[in-house]
Amino acid sequence: MRYFPRLLAASAAIASVITLAACTSVTTGDTDQHGRTTAVVANTDPRPIADNPTPQLPATVRGFDGVEVTVTDASRIVTADRYGTLTQTVFALGLGDNVVGRDTASAFPSALDIPDITPGGQSLSAEAILNLAPTVVLTDTSIGPKAVQDQLRTAGIPVVFFDPARTLEGVPGQITAVAQALGVPAQGAELVERTEKEIADAKASVPQDRDKLEIAFLYLRGSAIMILGGPGSGADALIEALGATDAGTASGLTQQFQPVTSEAMIAAAPDVLLMMTGGLESIGGLDGLENIPGIAQTPAGQNKRVVDMSDSVLLSFGPNTGQILAALSDAIYRPAAG
Repeated sequence: MRYFPRLLAASAAIASVITLAACTSVTTGDTDQHGRTTAVVANTDPRPIADNPTPQLPATVRGFDGVEVTVTDASRIVTADRYGTLTQTVFALGLGDNVVGRDTASAFPSALDIPDITPGGQSLSAEAILNLAPTVVLTDTSIGPKAVQDQLRTAGIPVVFFDPARTLEGVPGQITAVAQALGVPAQGAELVERTEKEIADAKASVPQDRDKLEIAFLYLRGSAIMILGGPGSGADALIEALGATDAGTASGLTQQFQPVTSEAMIAAAPDVLLMMTGGLESIGGLDGLENIPGIAQTPAGQNKRVVDMSDSVLLSFGPNTGQILAALSDAIYRPAAG
């Protein structure tokens, strides 16, 4: 499953118990059936599972690219992927102070002062990374060019590749893989346990006494890029975890993403549109919905019912996944009056 790299290519850019009190929603509509609700994670900083744990090194791991890598020093870590997931994970493991370089997507407050080694947002800079004298680089194939990652290996820097897929079921494995590479397997196990509990708690927060909603995920970048999510989009897993039905999948889509057409939207007939905040703003907010083919003929379009979330948060599938689900649940089922 490689849904997010495909989506990005198409756009040419692109406390141990969680409670809903930690998440907020901002609503511009009058009820949970009308208007826009923005799902917000109150604090996007990763919560360390431990305070500066001592890595058990050397650690030898086989990366996602099949290359065996030995990490002997985790004192200067560079993290680089399109989603900021690896940086989030390192911070959540308690090794945030060791991160000396990060990607643009790692935009949570405690990482902002760390040098950005993807100044264009997507492309690695070998010079920028080498100037940081890293002892290990954590990355994946969602970012490149591969020649830069190869250059770092040639320079003698351990470069560990991880699975680029971002899925709900893949969250524990990704945390475990990062923890093993950095020599903190015990902290990884604790973080997995906490994350899985938070995901379970968020799922349990979904009301059981109401009709099942049909929710469609739309990825938009102005009028140039309009994509409807289907099976394997990643958003479908979030929607299902929230007790709803993924409208794109239910309408018969067989691909992860499909260009929006009137026919596709009418067939999906969503009650709610799930979108990234930047995508919604790129079409002019709620008023811009009328320009999307078929939207006006759907319940969501007629009610202008949209739930949106920050672009860098919604599909990151990192240690904060439980918080994301809780915030979405709050936005979908219990929006603030307004």
